Amino acid sequence: MRTLLAMVALLGLGLAWTCTAPPPVELAAETDTLKLVTEGIWFRMGERDQGHCNNVVIDIGEGLLVVDANFPSGAHALMEDLKQVTDKPVKFVFDTHHHGDHAYANAVWTRNGATTLAYVGVKEEMARYEPAGWQAAAERRPDVAAIGADTAEPPMETFDVVPHVLEGASRRVEFHHFGWAHTRGDGMVFLPDEGILCTGDAIVNGPFNFTGHANTGNWPNVVSQAQALNATTILPGHGPRGGPEIAAGQRQFFEELNASVEAAFDEGKKLEDIVTVEEGAGVATVVELSDDVSNWVGNRFAEQVRVRYAELSEGKPHGEIVGGP
Repeated sequence: MRTLLAMVALLGLGLAWTCTAPPPVELAAETDTLKLVTEGIWFRMGERDQGHCNNVVIDIGEGLLVVDANFPSGAHALMEDLKQVTDKPVKFVFDTHHHGDHAYANAVWTRNGATTLAYVGVKEEMARYEPAGWQAAAERRPDVAAIGADTAEPPMETFDVVPHVLEGASRRVEFHHFGWAHTRGDGMVFLPDEGILCTGDAIVNGPFNFTGHANTGNWPNVVSQAQALNATTILPGHGPRGGPEIAAGQRQFFEELNASVEAAFDEGKKLEDIVTVEEGAGVATVVELSDDVSNWVGNRFAEQVRVRYAELSEGKPHGEIVGGP
């Protein structure tokens, strides 16, 4: 009898332990920096003080697609965040263009088993500007130097027919190229079922437009084609996420910029009449745009005016003026 009572007591303890055990830990929907956009899609704003771009992570069913490789330190930060929301592997990384803050971590991702891909123009731009850009970055950025390579790793796969389509197990992904705006290789990612457009730096939300390799005159046309997709959510390469107003504002900014500089050029004004240039870059300008586009006007504005004037003077995009190796 005592033995039976002891067994019952032990069983009771076991049942009590079972009932009070904590439930299985569920994966979080987001972290402090990796924000859920909709089920299976996350947006991460890059740390501006570290030069990082934004990232988008898309669950395609059998794994993840990451939009933009980022700088190596940005890639590692994203990898740590991903561990907190999913255990799926990163299968693909899409470079929206060749700049270091979007593509210099290609080797980080491929060494972890991912396939990098891009519109063919990205690989062509790397051939123009590397290894000079990589080596300059390695001198000032320990994360780039730590890769231990002499130049940037180009995308493993490229495409030249658009849209390029990836049919994942859980969603359709379209890769688009609408022409030369920020760079010759500008690519965008569109999720038609969700109405989400990932734009790289062809569309940004804030004063982040870099025109060094740009075709400023054609930029509004590229944005206009992107708008035709009728996306309801826009995830830009820099700045906060938002809706169609981001694309509308970006387009209006370049339309006003181009119109203002073209008017001065047609009036016969010289560059020095509208821009103060120091060491080859615009540092001040008399050109003013409407308050409607103030979100996109920042400390690069005078240089953007200089670039557009140079395009008009030379009769070709600024990216062709600066050339490459």
